[in-house]
Amino acid sequence: MTMDQRAKTTSAGPAAIVAAPPRAHQLDIGRILRLSGTGIGLILLIAIFGTLRPSVFLTVGNFVNILEQISILAIIAAVQTVVMVVGDLDMSVGSTASLGGALTAVLLMSGWSIPSAVLLALCVGAGIGAMNGALVAYVKLSAFIATLASMTSVTGLAFIVTNGANIFGFTKDFLPLGQGRFLGVPIPVYIASAVSLLIWALLRFTTIGRRWRAVGGNAEVARLSGIRVDRVRFIAFVIAGLGASLAGIMLVSRLASATAQAGDSQMMLSIAAVFLGMTMSSHGGANIGGTIVGVAILGVLTNGLNIVGVNTYVQQLLTGAIIVAAVALSRLGKNRR
Repeated sequence: MTMDQRAKTTSAGPAAIVAAPPRAHQLDIGRILRLSGTGIGLILLIAIFGTLRPSVFLTVGNFVNILEQISILAIIAAVQTVVMVVGDLDMSVGSTASLGGALTAVLLMSGWSIPSAVLLALCVGAGIGAMNGALVAYVKLSAFIATLASMTSVTGLAFIVTNGANIFGFTKDFLPLGQGRFLGVPIPVYIASAVSLLIWALLRFTTIGRRWRAVGGNAEVARLSGIRVDRVRFIAFVIAGLGASLAGIMLVSRLASATAQAGDSQMMLSIAAVFLGMTMSSHGGANIGGTIVGVAILGVLTNGLNIVGVNTYVQQLLTGAIIVAAVALSRLGKNRR
C-alpha cells in the first residue's frame, strides 16, 4: 500500500465515524419492552379478568374497591421504596403497622382522644424507624438482620399491647379515617395518593432525595463527595417507620378492629411491589412510579382471583411466584446494564 493510499484510508476513518448514525437515536425495541413490561402485565391482568368475569370485574364499583384495598399497601410500599432507594431493606414495616394500629386501638378504648392516640402511635412508629436506622447507619448492622430482629421484637410488643386479644368497639368518629368516602372515593385512597406524591416529590426535587439516590448508587462515592451517609440512611428508616404506623392506623379504622398481626402480610407485599417497580426503571433502581404500578398489579391479581373463585392457597402460591419473577427480572436488568 502506497503512502497516498494509507493517507486516504486514515482520512476516511474519522469521516466514516462522523457519518455513522449515533446509537443513542436508534429505537431500542428490546429496551422499551423491558421497561414497559410491568405496565403491560397490569394491562394484561385487567384484560384477562375482564374477559373471564366482565359483568363483575369491569365495573366502576369494583375498580373503586381495588383502589380501597390497595391503599394501605400503597403507603407501606411507598415508604419501603425510600429505604430501598438508599440500598437497604426494612423487614419490620408490617409489624410496625400492626403495632401502630394496635396501640391506637388500645388508647382509644382507654378514653384517649383520637388526635392524641394517633399522634402517639405515629411517634412510636417513627421511634421504631429511628431504632432501625441507628442499628443500620451507626452500629453498622446489616439492614436485613437489624430489621428482622426489630420485626420479631415489635410483633411481641404488639401482643403485649393487645394482650393477644382482638380489639373492637371504637367510636364512630374514628371509623371515617378508613371507611369514609369523599365524592364517592374512599378516604384511604386520598391519603395513599398524598403520601405517594409526597415521597415522589422528596425523591425528585429535594436535597435529601438526591442524597438518598446518591447513597443508593454508591455509598462510598457519596461519602467522599461530602454526604453524611449515616444520617441519610437514618432518615430513610425513620420515614419508613412513620409511614408504616400511619398505614396500620388506617387499617384498624377500615376493619373496625385491631390484632397484633393485622399488618404483618404487608411486609412481603411491599417488597414485591418495589421489585416489580424496579423493572420499569432504566437504571434498575427503586422508584415510586414503578412501585405504585407494582401495588396495582398485586391488587388487581388478588381481586381478580377472588372474583374468579381461586383458592386462597393458590393465590399465595401465585404471589410468591410473582415476587420471585420480579426479583429475577430486576437482577437480570441490572446485570444486562
